[in-house]
Amino acid sequence: MRHTLDRHFYEAETSLPCVSTALTLPGPAGELEAITAFPLDNGAMRAIGVICHPHPLYGGTLTNKVVHVISRALNDLGVGTVRFNFRGVGASTGQYAHGTGETEDLLAVIDWVNESYPDHALWLAGFSFGAYIALLGAQRRPVARLITIAPPVNMFDVSAVTAPDCPWLLIQGEQDEVVPCDDVLSWAARLGAMTDAPRTPQVICMNDVDHFFHGQLNNLSGTLRQALTNS
Repeated sequence: MRHTLDRHFYEAETSLPCVSTALTLPGPAGELEAITAFPLDNGAMRAIGVICHPHPLYGGTLTNKVVHVISRALNDLGVGTVRFNFRGVGASTGQYAHGTGETEDLLAVIDWVNESYPDHALWLAGFSFGAYIALLGAQRRPVARLITIAPPVNMFDVSAVTAPDCPWLLIQGEQDEVVPCDDVLSWAARLGAMTDAPRTPQVICMNDVDHFFHGQLNNLSGTLRQALTNS
C-alpha cells in the first residue's frame, strides 16, 4: 500500500529515542493523515501500536493530549506508534461517517502496518470515541494487545462487542462526567461474565480523574507504563 513521506522530526522527550514521520496513507474515503513514532534502533521495537483519537465532531484529532500521552508511553516501552486522523479531520479526506466509516479507516491503517511491518506484533489503542473504534477494530483484525481509555459505552451500541482474544487494558476516570465510571464497570463485568469470553479486561480506575484527564496526564502516562510493564 502507498504511503507518502512528508517530513521527519525527533521525539526527544521519551526515554527511548524515537524518530517521527508524517505520512499520507491510502484510506477507503481517500487519504489519511498519519504520524509514526518509531525507536531510532529498529531492533528495539517490540510491537507497533495504532492509536485512535476522540470524536471528530468534537475536536478530536491525532494531536489530542491523551492520544499523545498514549503514544509517548508506548514509545517508552519500545513500542512504535501510528496516530492518524479519521476521515474529514485535518488533512484526511472525506467526512464523518458515524463510526462505520471510521472503523474502515482504522482497518486500512492496520492493514498498512501489517503489510509494511509483518514481523511486528500489532497493538491497538484508543481514547473515548477512539476507544469505541478500537474495540470494533479488534473484532475484525487479530490484535496482540488492546488498550481502551474511557470507552463511551453509554453513547454507542456495544451490545455486539465481544472481549478480544488478547491482553486488554481498560483505564477509566472515576469522575468522568461524559462516560460514567459505573456504566463502564458494569459493561466490562457483563463481558467477563460471558461463558465464551476469552479474556476479561484489566480495569484500572483512576481517582479524581475526569473524562479529559485535566491535570492528570502525567499520572495517566505512569499508569500506562506500569500496567503494560507488569502485564
